[in-house]
Amino acid sequence: MADKIRIEQHSGSGLMWGAGWLFTIGFLQLTFWKGVLAVLLWPYYLGVLFMAWRPYRRP
Repeated sequence: MADKIRIEQHSGSGLMWGAGWLFTIGFLQLTFWKGVLAVLLWPYYLGVLFMAWRPYRRP
């Protein structure tokens, strides 16, 4: 018996990923060039945002 070949498309995941990038750039209200940098450095910008929401704690 021959094995069947199954082809799966995951284009929905790619669209969600792209929407996430655009949402992040818009949510942080970045300028165009900061938005370009955010594509490469978005974890830094999210960290800065969430650190502002966190209450200060002494070590």
